[in-house]
Amino acid sequence: MEENATQPVTSLTRIQRRVLGVLVEKGLTTPEYYPLTLKAVTSGCNQKSNRAPVTSDSEENVLDALEELRQLGLVAEVHTESGRTPRFRHYMRRRFDWTEPQLAIMTELLLRGCQQPGELRNRVGRMVAIESLKQLRSELRAMQRQDLIAASGPLERRGVEVDHNWYTDSETRRIQTADKDSGTPVQAPSHRALSSSEIPAPLEPVAALPAGIEHEISRLREEIRVLQDETESQRDDLRRLSEQFEELRVSLGG
Repeated sequence: MEENATQPVTSLTRIQRRVLGVLVEKGLTTPEYYPLTLKAVTSGCNQKSNRAPVTSDSEENVLDALEELRQLGLVAEVHTESGRTPRFRHYMRRRFDWTEPQLAIMTELLLRGCQQPGELRNRVGRMVAIESLKQLRSELRAMQRQDLIAASGPLERRGVEVDHNWYTDSETRRIQTADKDSGTPVQAPSHRALSSSEIPAPLEPVAALPAGIEHEISRLREEIRVLQDETESQRDDLRRLSEQFEELRVSLGG
């Protein structure tokens, strides 16, 4: 085994993350075509669905990344009985004591980066079933304790985003360092006193709404929320169909 194969993994380059994510993803979603040839890994890296950003990596660069990952003990080159073309597989399960949902979560973050939990759950569902947001948050908390992911705030907060922590020092992270207790991004406090011109004027009293208006507003808000949820669900369905089509096209060599 390579000397680096037992060292902790704390950062990977962009192309290393993409290559590793592709190997795990294809192993989970299309096991009949796994392990992957160099051509299949390269196609998976450059596919237009479920990737951010979309890339155009060459086979030479992908092969270099595969060799670097092999030296880290994350990837192995194998030869199958069906042909002489070398194929590649990941060793993530050997290197990390993760649950299958955690493996799929990390894979999705490596492939697409920063996401909200709702988006993450839908996309991870292509690989491993996650029954609820509660289960997802439980897996994410366990990954936070291992310093594998970062969150822009408490996981229960609406609009919170999560991302992996395997960026290199030279990369700009979308999620900055957060307070360990609350998960809220740390900002330096401001102690500057406000000038008289900056002090807001007292608010004018608001007149009471006519009877029944508040109930009508609440009803309309609920209808809007339901429509938004239905729209988001339809978008997720279309996204999944697009990703499945792209994976089928890639697996057929299209």
